Amino acid sequence: MSLNYRSLIGIIVFSALTLGGCNDASEEPAKQETTPQQGVVEEKTATPATENTAKQKATPQGMDISLFAKDAFTQAPKIVDCETAEGTKTMCYELITSGAPAGRVPGPFCPRTTTDGAEVGGAWFNKEGTGELVDITGEFILKLGEYYGDEKWVLYDAKTNKVRYTATKEGCLGAAKPDVEEQYKQNCIECELSYLEDGFSRTFLIPTTPIPSTKTGQPNRLRTAGIALDGSELSGPAPVDAILGAYTIAAFDDCGGHTNVHQGYHYHSTTGCTDKQTSDDGHAALVGYAADGYGIYALKDEAGKEAEELDECRGQTDDIRGYHYHAASPSANKIIGCLKGETVRPAGGDRRGPPPGDRPPPRDAAVKK
Repeated sequence: MSLNYRSLIGIIVFSALTLGGCNDASEEPAKQETTPQQGVVEEKTATPATENTAKQKATPQGMDISLFAKDAFTQAPKIVDCETAEGTKTMCYELITSGAPAGRVPGPFCPRTTTDGAEVGGAWFNKEGTGELVDITGEFILKLGEYYGDEKWVLYDAKTNKVRYTATKEGCLGAAKPDVEEQYKQNCIECELSYLEDGFSRTFLIPTTPIPSTKTGQPNRLRTAGIALDGSELSGPAPVDAILGAYTIAAFDDCGGHTNVHQGYHYHSTTGCTDKQTSDDGHAALVGYAADGYGIYALKDEAGKEAEELDECRGQTDDIRGYHYHAASPSANKIIGCLKGETVRPAGGDRRGPPPGDRPPPRDAAVKK
């Protein structure tokens, strides 16, 4: 969750190149457009795949801007000069978003009474740390002590059966951070997009072509995974120990995301809300793009089968997509394990992106106003 700092127009900077030795997917097809020149990226309509699997062409490595949702960006994407954390000079897509998911209103998050059903509340990581998210129903709130084996959990008023939740911006600011303020412990936490400052925006820099890194990030230390096709951040792990230690639940909506005043709406899980099928070979749908420019695909393919033989970053290579990632299960508290490619970083930051735990960027991080 977020710290109570003044909202910044954060630059989460990414970078991307093709994984060396992946396959011919990194080469430009004979009919591919010339390398984009610096400036505004021309919008293109994605062409549906019509060839059968045997004849399907390899997808060039890097982002396809046309796959993003309408209104994912507040300005037309641009191609700009950038430099990765490892010193590689390259070109990046500059993507500016509003901090809200395109095409839908987030929520619901916290139920209001202990009798509310799943349609009123959102979701949360299950205690096993794998598989689907658990519904935050009124009954779930009522039985939190039993669920976690700690009877100190009391997120409701026993007289009224009303659930305690952060109903104000002040409550959001006091609870939506790793060091929860005392008066906001024993709360279900939810924050509204209306709490964001006027003119809030996020700027993502993702190189146009992924660059394999010689310094792969440590698994489970990823701070920002990338950007979803609806323009929202695919975030790193949430500070679950701190959240539960304060007897709070940082509720997600059913799409696996929630809001804070520094990141806007962002995902800690993927549940299918941004999935887009990009091929006709039965492969898993595209969720978004990683900070290094490689695609992030759903956990399961069209037949419901999970990807196998993934590396420590949850990546693999095939003849169609080249190197790409597969999202972890919704309750794993990670979207991918680490980054295989080089990334761009803000001034004063490191290659893994913003700090973990929904914290704001460092005070010396580069910002764009």
